[in-house]
Amino acid sequence: MKSVVITGVSTGIGYATAAALCRRGYRVFGSVRSAHQAEPLQREFGETFTPLLFDVTDADAIKSAATEVTSALGGDGLSALVNNAGVSTPGPLSVQSPDAVRRHFEVNVIGVLHAVQAFLPLLCRPKGTPSPPGRIVNISSLSGRIAYPFMGAYAASKHALEALSDSLRRELLIYGVDVIVIEPGAIDTPIWDKAAHIRTAFQETEYGPVLQTVDLLAARRRAMPVATVTRRVIDAIEHRRPKARYVIPDQRLKYWLIPRMLPDRWLDRIIDKMLNFQAVRDDLK
Repeated sequence: MKSVVITGVSTGIGYATAAALCRRGYRVFGSVRSAHQAEPLQREFGETFTPLLFDVTDADAIKSAATEVTSALGGDGLSALVNNAGVSTPGPLSVQSPDAVRRHFEVNVIGVLHAVQAFLPLLCRPKGTPSPPGRIVNISSLSGRIAYPFMGAYAASKHALEALSDSLRRELLIYGVDVIVIEPGAIDTPIWDKAAHIRTAFQETEYGPVLQTVDLLAARRRAMPVATVTRRVIDAIEHRRPKARYVIPDQRLKYWLIPRMLPDRWLDRIIDKMLNFQAVRDDLK
């Protein structure tokens, strides 16, 4: 039986990926941050699922979990480590709390490093072992390549994750451990519920009028189903020659091809008009 560790399986992409891999016969070790999250998942996924209790910002807790997984595998290795746990708290960078920005990096970047360092020995294979080394799959975002207004902290952390992944992929050639990046666009997960705070949290700032016009419900309706990402994660784990990156844009032309083809200043002007920043500038005069 192949075994996989997935961080952040309580909801969203992590939950869907854990469910899909359990159905495919994998033994899944999935991280949650509290025992009350673990129990219902254990009941739902059954014997092929083992909850791991840790926060990705807690390096010692992850090391303990790695020891637990090592013992459970009894000498076998991992087929994959899926670094899915992440946070996204939108807001204008000029007024957003530095602690909120720092939290993005602690979870989305340093948390990945903690997991890689703890579980890497289980992904490597001793010389002469017939099974291939395991793989690392990092859940990034289109925001790791293109940064939009009010998503600066998240985008900066995902840009850092992209660089971290590239360096890791090249460094881990020594072990034969591959690193694959998944870059989804807008996905229909509970993370949208947490984004609604942006209207109230910054309503007293000069960005307040603009943020009131952001239609989160419409954006969520356009978001892709989480299964779209799950399929690519499975490809990254199982394909004999996986891509280094799987790009999954929700609207390929609008949110991927055009923003990457246009000169930066052109894209700036388009965003300026879309958000009607001119009205704000007029009020500030």
